[in-house]
Amino acid sequence: MDKLTYAASLESIGEVLSSGHAVLEKADVADVDAMRDIFQRHQPDAVMHLAAESHVDRSIDGSGIFIRTNINGTHVMLETAREYWQALPAARKEAFRFHHISTDEVYGSLGEDGLFREDTAYSPNSPYSASKAASDHLVNAWYHTYGLPTLLSNCSNNYGPFHFPEKLIPLMILNGMDGKKLPVYGKGDNIRDWLFVEDHARALVLIVRKGVPGERYNVGGNAERRNLEVVETICDLLDERLPGATKRRDLITFVTDRPGHDQRYAIDASKIKRELGWEPTVTFEEGIRRTVDWYLANRWWWEPIREGKYSGQRLGAAAPTAATVG
Repeated sequence: MDKLTYAASLESIGEVLSSGHAVLEKADVADVDAMRDIFQRHQPDAVMHLAAESHVDRSIDGSGIFIRTNINGTHVMLETAREYWQALPAARKEAFRFHHISTDEVYGSLGEDGLFREDTAYSPNSPYSASKAASDHLVNAWYHTYGLPTLLSNCSNNYGPFHFPEKLIPLMILNGMDGKKLPVYGKGDNIRDWLFVEDHARALVLIVRKGVPGERYNVGGNAERRNLEVVETICDLLDERLPGATKRRDLITFVTDRPGHDQRYAIDASKIKRELGWEPTVTFEEGIRRTVDWYLANRWWWEPIREGKYSGQRLGAAAPTAATVG
């Protein structure tokens, strides 16, 4: 089920839909009647709730849709799932799972040391992370109050193919391919733990199949990198594949930081490794190479997006002043 907002693309799931193993329902997660209808027609054994507005900069420009989708939408999903689950026969009721997928941003910002653990206190600093934190609390409440067999996972920053180009990595790749400036917030010293999307997908399937209801699992890539380091790596990979007169690093431009920009995220994923046997298999070096190569080979996917829904403009409330380094 997907609302097919600006960030969605039917082309991303064309192969899946044509396989005959999946059906797409276009609906709004906050639409009670639509959700009830979908549950009744499809009779799911499990729900994996990933529906969310997820771009921090957009939440700064307009928080309302984040509240509606991430908080109200999660409430609708939980209530619809609870009503459906309570009416199931005993065996199916016992096996049913509701997996809510969230973010490490709910924990706030780390200093130079330490890792986010499952028991780390919440301290969200953006409208986006606050909306996801609220949805996490709702999920926990529906488990403790109603017994709905929920699972919760909090992941670090994902990257890989089919990533909408407002995010850091695809934006840098596409701008670099086109010889455009590469805007980096502040000094580029913010640190993120990068998780290749295929590793995350494996974790999500494992959690919904083997996770313990009421439990939370942190999912991280064990690949901390400063934002500037990520951008420089992309520059070097593009120079190798598309050499030109100008080095891509010369396109790096430091722009005014966004409000509430967390300094560092880093995940302790030892619980999911210990209890479910998951760990990342794709290193950042391999994953970023595969990602760059995918965008180089799949212009058909991203070019219509750049020409229509998003052309690479600055988002967020900070005024875009800049000084080019080169």
